[in-house]
Amino acid sequence: MTRRVRVHRLGPVPYGEAHELQERLVNARIRGAIGDTLLLLEHPPVITLGRGAKEENVLLSPERLAALGFEVHEIGRGGDVTYHGPGQIVGYPILDLAPDRKDVRRYVKDLEELMIRVAAGYGLEAARIDKLNGTWIGSNKIGAIGVRISRWVTMHGFAFNVSTNLDHFGVIVPCGIQGKGVTSLERELGREVELDEVMDRIEARFAELFDATLERADAAPLAGVDPSAWAPEPWRDARGT
Repeated sequence: MTRRVRVHRLGPVPYGEAHELQERLVNARIRGAIGDTLLLLEHPPVITLGRGAKEENVLLSPERLAALGFEVHEIGRGGDVTYHGPGQIVGYPILDLAPDRKDVRRYVKDLEELMIRVAAGYGLEAARIDKLNGTWIGSNKIGAIGVRISRWVTMHGFAFNVSTNLDHFGVIVPCGIQGKGVTSLERELGREVELDEVMDRIEARFAELFDATLERADAAPLAGVDPSAWAPEPWRDARGT
């Protein structure tokens, strides 16, 4: 089934603001007030704690993190602790997986495959590691995944390291995985890469994997949508990963 997806490139967005926007978009998508949507953006330095986060995987105190300029947010996605920051492309698909893609494992694998194909376009061999989510080059993670699915509408998504300050990952145990490292596109290539160029490739691979026609949107994601369509509404998760 071919789907139409509106893409919004939002630039740098504080994490809390982006999270609130996602929740509103999910509500609107569940109610049919908007179509499928893909947000592409960056965050200022932030540590996010998923439902499975363990305290010991955050290596600095809240006070020290704040002094270093890191925000900390507890959120409803699956997974442990992760970092977002400048130079990392974060993708938040707001998709209704019904009726033909109601398979959480397939959805997660599609997001992994998206980043594998983007890396391959730069001549890099990225892959999965058994029992570990995300996209890896050797034992170093280049792309992370954490999703939440409510009434088969997706929230959260993926994060792909382009020119990310990898030292920032040192304040956590990324995704709670001991003995593994992180990497970025620029580190692997040994040269600078424009974020917009990588976003172009992400969009192209997204269209392939989700059998989608993408439409670049200039207006704000909720422009013209009645606020009653995105007002809070209780729901129960189908599953989170």
